[in-house]
Amino acid sequence: MELKGLTAVVTGGASGLGAATVRALAADGVKVAIFDLNAEKGEKVAAEVGGLFCHVNVTDDASVDQGFAKSRAALGQERILINCAGTGNAFKTAWRDKQTGEIKHFPLDGFNLIIQINLVGTFRCIAKSAAGMLTLPPLNEQGERGVIINTASVAAEDGQMGQAAYSASKAGVVGMTLPIARDLASEGIRVNTILPGIFDTPLLQAAPENVKAALAAQVPFPKRLGRPEEYASLALEMCRNSYFNGEDVRLDGAIRMSPR
Repeated sequence: MELKGLTAVVTGGASGLGAATVRALAADGVKVAIFDLNAEKGEKVAAEVGGLFCHVNVTDDASVDQGFAKSRAALGQERILINCAGTGNAFKTAWRDKQTGEIKHFPLDGFNLIIQINLVGTFRCIAKSAAGMLTLPPLNEQGERGVIINTASVAAEDGQMGQAAYSASKAGVVGMTLPIARDLASEGIRVNTILPGIFDTPLLQAAPENVKAALAAQVPFPKRLGRPEEYASLALEMCRNSYFNGEDVRLDGAIRMSPR
């Protein structure tokens, strides 16, 4: 699929993996809309690449609808959707407080929040974007109309202690990739998912150097944290390569996460 001149929406595009993908798409001649809650960072990245920032909360139907309406009015119907919006938390399923002896469990509102952002939020954007893509004619003789790329995590397959909600949400993204690809295949819309390992994103950049070094040492090769630009490179290849469809691909330096 030729990318130049197309429109893309990147959720979570204000920082980290999303921002790197925004920059890579723009460098390839794609018009990019950034969906994010962080207006300061989002506006900055949008100005850098000549794109558009849309203040969007992926857990809210009206907010997502407004984001797509703003983007499509300014840049046209997107042919590319890349879902990078997501977050995590860490609680054991149940535990005994070492100081008080009190028995506690994973707060269910906290579990639901992660599912709503990472899984339901991703699906919400997929469904609404795909519906928009169906209004357009195919791009080429193969019948391609567009492509959707989601972000899961290696935690979908080997989640660590405390990651029940995060792992469940990301496993859900992996699990829905093939069914959605099959749903949309007859309309020429491809769907793929990337499972990043340990990447040098703003969340990790705040960690002490010894912590980052310890994490990097767990990676078989290369022994370093992943670079957001490497995620962006794979995302763009998934866009370009018309035979890339219905796939869930780990991008992790061959790491397999330990229990903790």
